[in-house]
Amino acid sequence: MPNTARWAATLTLAATAVCGPLGGSALATPAPALAPAGLYAPSALVLTTGHGQSADAATPERAVTLNCAPTASGTHPAAVQACAELRGVGGDFDALSVRDGVLCTKQFDPVVVTVAGVWQGKRVTYERTFANECVKNSYGTTVFTF
Repeated sequence: MPNTARWAATLTLAATAVCGPLGGSALATPAPALAPAGLYAPSALVLTTGHGQSADAATPERAVTLNCAPTASGTHPAAVQACAELRGVGGDFDALSVRDGVLCTKQFDPVVVTVAGVWQGKRVTYERTFANECVKNSYGTTVFTF
C-alpha cells in the first residue's frame, strides 16, 4: 500500500474517532444542563442601631450580622429565632408585630435601626426610627433585639 493511501486511511480513522461522537442526533439535542444541588438563594444581612432621628444623623452604636441561608448564623445573639421570624413574615421588616404585654415609657430618645444586605437573593435596605430602646425591643421577638 502506498504511503499516500496509508496516510489517508490513518486520517480517516482519526477523524472518525474524534468527530464521530459529534455527528447525528448529538448535535441536534444538547444534553440538559444540571444545576448544582448545593445552590441556594443567599440571605445575609447587616443590622445596625444607634441613637438619632435618622440613619444619616445617628452614629451606629452596635452592628450585627445575620445569615439565614443555608443555616442561621452570624453575630446576632439569637440568629435562629431572628431568621425564623423573618421567614414567617417573608422578609418584610414592616410586618414584624409588637409583642403582647410589653409596657414602655413615653420617653422620647429616638433609636434608629438599619438593615442592609440580601434576603432570599434580593437586595434589601430598611430604616426605622423607634421612640426609644424599649419600643425598638418590643417589635418582633428577636430581630431588633441586639
